[in-house]
Amino acid sequence: CCQHYTSADTCLSAFKAPLDPSTALGGFSGNNYSEASAFVVTYPVNNAVDEVGNENGKAVAWEKAFIQLAEEELLMMVQSSNLTLSFSSESSIEEELKRESTADVITIIISYLVMFAYISVTLGDAPHLSSFYLSSKVLLGLSGVLLVMLSVFASVGFFSAVGVKSTLIIMEVIPFLVLAVGVDNMCIMVHAVKRQSLELPIEEQISNALVEVGPSITLASLSEVLAFAVGSFIPMPACRVFSMFAALAVLLDFLLQVTAFVALIVFDFLRAEDNRIDCFPCIKIPSSSIDPNEGINENRAGLLSRYMKEVHAPILELWGVKFGVIAIFFGFTLASIALCTRIQPGLEQQIVLPRDSYLQGYFSNVSEYLRIGPPLYFVVKDYNYSLESRHTNLLCSISQCDSNSLLNEISKASLAPESTYIAKPAASWLDDFLVWLSPEAFGCCRKFVNGSYCPPDDQPPCCAPDEGTCGFGGACQDCTTCFRHLDLVNDRPSTAQFKEKLPWFLNALPSADCAKGGHGAYTNSVDLKGYERGVLQASEFRTYHTPLNKQGDYVNSMRAAREFSSRISSSLKMDIFPYSVFYIFFEQYLDIWKIALINIAIALGAIFIVCSVITASLWSSAIILLVLAMIVVDLLGVMAILDIQLNAVSVVNLIMSIGIAVEFCVHIVHAFLLSPGRRGQRAKEALSTMGASVFSGITLTKLVGVLVLCFSRSEIFVVYYFQMYLALVVIGFLHGLVFLPVVLSLFGPPARIVIENQQVDEPPASSLAN
Repeated sequence: CCQHYTSADTCLSAFKAPLDPSTALGGFSGNNYSEASAFVVTYPVNNAVDEVGNENGKAVAWEKAFIQLAEEELLMMVQSSNLTLSFSSESSIEEELKRESTADVITIIISYLVMFAYISVTLGDAPHLSSFYLSSKVLLGLSGVLLVMLSVFASVGFFSAVGVKSTLIIMEVIPFLVLAVGVDNMCIMVHAVKRQSLELPIEEQISNALVEVGPSITLASLSEVLAFAVGSFIPMPACRVFSMFAALAVLLDFLLQVTAFVALIVFDFLRAEDNRIDCFPCIKIPSSSIDPNEGINENRAGLLSRYMKEVHAPILELWGVKFGVIAIFFGFTLASIALCTRIQPGLEQQIVLPRDSYLQGYFSNVSEYLRIGPPLYFVVKDYNYSLESRHTNLLCSISQCDSNSLLNEISKASLAPESTYIAKPAASWLDDFLVWLSPEAFGCCRKFVNGSYCPPDDQPPCCAPDEGTCGFGGACQDCTTCFRHLDLVNDRPSTAQFKEKLPWFLNALPSADCAKGGHGAYTNSVDLKGYERGVLQASEFRTYHTPLNKQGDYVNSMRAAREFSSRISSSLKMDIFPYSVFYIFFEQYLDIWKIALINIAIALGAIFIVCSVITASLWSSAIILLVLAMIVVDLLGVMAILDIQLNAVSVVNLIMSIGIAVEFCVHIVHAFLLSPGRRGQRAKEALSTMGASVFSGITLTKLVGVLVLCFSRSEIFVVYYFQMYLALVVIGFLHGLVFLPVVLSLFGPPARIVIENQQVDEPPASSLAN
């Protein structure tokens, strides 16, 4: 059967078709099928979509029952025989992903709770044991987080109302993104209010604080909104939907913060002034029980602000440090550009699935044992089978067919499987049909005297025994071949003959007398809808890919098949395209680099335009653009070092990184623009005023939230969320609070404020610049 599987009657499969041993056996080398240590059982399920609206519900229900049977009964059965069993169905990956999406809900919730706890602490004043219950900002922090959640729910609700479905990525990433943006703004506003004079009314303190930090908050938020909005035009659905949801969520969060959160700040400061306990504002503490030296909302610099002003900024003012910072950061960026070529497109299925999934073993066994890849179909559209057309000879591979026909070219391609990823010549319904029709195939195409189909002699009973057309043992009698050589034109059927005999061929069972019967092997290979007009709308020729073990193999095989089809279509002037079951999943990776780079470029361009309009300074906008580009490039370099692949998840993370990176840059640059004096003094002042807010508001908040994700049970969370987010936080912090101040101190734009009464010992650099 291994040598003569196409002709031996006893070797036909259960569905009466020849079964290639390379598709049913595994674990052998070359063609030594006797060495096989594994075998494959395949159940083809009718996956046709029900026009009524049930879609493919029956097929999915069958697959669920099959998986349940395999898990509950078959596994124990094979293990008792000292065998191993791995299994999968077409809906398995989707079902396992649904299971995984709920597996880490607790981890995600803990991550958000840790961030909320940190927010509540960092918004409050320096803790004093006797007044902690007054100076803490737990209720304010909770209110801010609720505003973030409201903006996310509003975005999801709006797009759900207009028919845009949310995805797993959206529900996991969008709250994290909006919280990253929103927390930074909350810390900056609260810290700005604390810097105001306590002599002023609270309303005036709020007004002055918004004048101070409002423009930078507006600039950062609008930059992010526009960057995400333009990403909604990207053709990749995951990135497009993410960008739409993110743009609206960030916009709504910004509007809520500059309105509702400002009012909440006023209420919270009034609560503290009135000695009311945080979280329980109905309870008021008598003034006599509070130490007058530990005033609430006292206007003194915190530990982090003093560190930025007295340690961090002076170190960055040293010329040796400046040149070292410039050299190191540009060096790493250049190295990251070189490393980017190592990033592979794809998403390893073992990473996506839960670690305890039954599919883990299935994919491992497929990679280890199978010696053949997925089926590959070359689909021919609008095949004109009329005698006047040359299409038949342009497709077939038997005698009188063109040497450059489709099937001959597939056979040639299978001789170079390393580059074409085609494992063997194609199974051709057309070749077998033409042979089945020919007079030499005496036992195949036969008819009774009345012109009806007559099956081969070894397929009794031909009819009921009492009918006259039956011979001995039920074998057919009075049967003749369909055609003589005189009936054919150059051994080709006429249009009417082709039209009449094609359904016969597709219903003919293969047997020893006629192995070319098309039933089973080609039942679904030809679309007979409307074929009476002389044109077959679609038909397929089946071959196989070579074994595909890595994501790159899948992408390269699809690319090779498309290039082959394009070349043959052009040569034969026919519409031919390839199809394999995995193409729909790997289509995105053909252009993933192009999509990612376009998306990043559009986002950076949008941010540059917004910065230029709001700051009215191309100089500062160019510096922000440079730092953002370096952050993205460095993140790509880290992806290459950690072997993180480029896919929809990582592209979404890259887009998100631009939005978060804006927060690291814009506030420092805006504070630098408003600070008077020399560039070095202004950089130091910007770090002193905004550095602490940026560090505590976004760096530490994200850091504590990200660290929780490393305990996730899902590999995809560890790789694409923990590792990438951690890299983003570290890279953003280093660029925003180390590299950017150095660049501003050396090449920063002139100040917006001119001090008229400058001190004698101060050089007039600032006034000259202005």
